[in-house]
Amino acid sequence: MNKDEQYYMSSVKIGPKGQIVIPKEARDMFGLQPGDTLVLMADKEKGIALQTVDKLNPLLKTVFNSLPSKDGEANDK
Repeated sequence: MNKDEQYYMSSVKIGPKGQIVIPKEARDMFGLQPGDTLVLMADKEKGIALQTVDKLNPLLKTVFNSLPSKDGEANDK
């Protein structure tokens, strides 16, 4: 796989302990290393997604900052 390619697709098998192996090409694509943390998100209709914490944190900050505080105002930090 070329480093500049945007998409990658592969199948993985679930092991007896419920574990999957993320293919090397996908790990390389996102710079994943042993010990890195991923967030698993699941929706019964849309499926399962894995996301790196560094990509998810800005989104979560935006979501939580848009929620009204106890005084009813959105937190725009």
